[in-house]
Amino acid sequence: MVKTLYVGNIPWSTTEEELKAFFSEQGEVISARIITERGTGRSKGYGFVEVADEDAEKIVELNGVELDGRKLVINEAKPRPES
Repeated sequence: MVKTLYVGNIPWSTTEEELKAFFSEQGEVISARIITERGTGRSKGYGFVEVADEDAEKIVELNGVELDGRKLVINEAKPRPES
C-alpha cells in the first residue's frame, strides 16, 4: 500500500526531484509533489510525498530535520473533507 505524507516548510528553491531524492534515502518514494501558486508557479512551501506503507514511519520520524536550512514538518496527510 501507499501512504501520503504532508511535508511543510519546504525551502522555496527545492524542486520535486530534490524532495523525492531527499526522502528516497529513507525508503521507497513513489512520488513527490510541491504545491505551487497558480498564477506564478512559485512554491507555496509545502507538498506531499507518496511512500511505500512500510517506509512511512521512518520518513515521518524525519520531522524537524533540516533541508537547506529549514526544518521540515512531516506528518501523515489528512484526507480532504468531502464538500
